[in-house]
Amino acid sequence: MVTSKKSLNQDHSSAWIIQTWLSFFISISATAVGVMYLPVDGWIKGFMGMGLTFTVGSTISLTKTQRDIHEGKKLTSKIEEARVERILAEHDSLK
Repeated sequence: MVTSKKSLNQDHSSAWIIQTWLSFFISISATAVGVMYLPVDGWIKGFMGMGLTFTVGSTISLTKTQRDIHEGKKLTSKIEEARVERILAEHDSLK
């Protein structure tokens, strides 16, 4: 008898989603305001602002890549599991 294992797909609550977006916008805003009020030349502020922008962009790219890798592994695992179940279903132990 073959039992299938259901994957646990946990949905995020609306409170968690709101908290993550608020955290993101507050941290970006606070850092941007901090850079604007630094007692340094405009070139240095511009450099810090570009650094902040590229850091946020690369973080988003990194999280997307990690998510894609994780989802790809899940798909590969499901394909392998289905293949094993098919082989076991076709196997006749009385032969």
